[in-house]
Amino acid sequence: MICLVGNRPVLQVGNHQIVGYGVTWIETALSRASIAADRDDFPFIEDIRDGIIHYLENKCPLRLLPIEDLYARMRRMLDRIGCSAIGDHLKILTPPVTLSLARTAREMPAGFELGFFQRLGAEVDALHQLGTEEVHFTEIHEATLILVGVKSWNSDCEAFKHEILAFLEKTAERNSTPQSQLLLTLDAA
Repeated sequence: MICLVGNRPVLQVGNHQIVGYGVTWIETALSRASIAADRDDFPFIEDIRDGIIHYLENKCPLRLLPIEDLYARMRRMLDRIGCSAIGDHLKILTPPVTLSLARTAREMPAGFELGFFQRLGAEVDALHQLGTEEVHFTEIHEATLILVGVKSWNSDCEAFKHEILAFLEKTAERNSTPQSQLLLTLDAA
């Protein structure tokens, strides 16, 4: 049996599933939509957010909810209460996504570091296109050991770790625009 935080369904974002998510991203998406609709004085954002949370925790019959379906429901809800202009400007914003660098490294054939960077870049690009603005990476130490092909840390590992960090920094810069920033964070290892 799986225990879901707050009894909320798992959110499907592309090939990724998000469990135990907060709710600030919902308020952010609604605030952005109200500003884009020239309704920056809209006073009901918190009430609408609370209604969405109530739906997720008490009314949603699904255990796995595609993010697109959630936003379609949010737009219908806004339309029903006479806020279709805000619904028209509502763009998908996902909760932060966590990715394991070690998992991506394990999927690569031995000695294929280039493939690791290509897959990682493609994954981040795809998530960003789906509305993800924050990606948290874990297990850089394990990923580095796998990709360098050693069991204990050495100077080659340290150099390769810096390559991964530089790649993530460039990926964040490449995907960030004035309208949509991409924040990539990493566990301290």
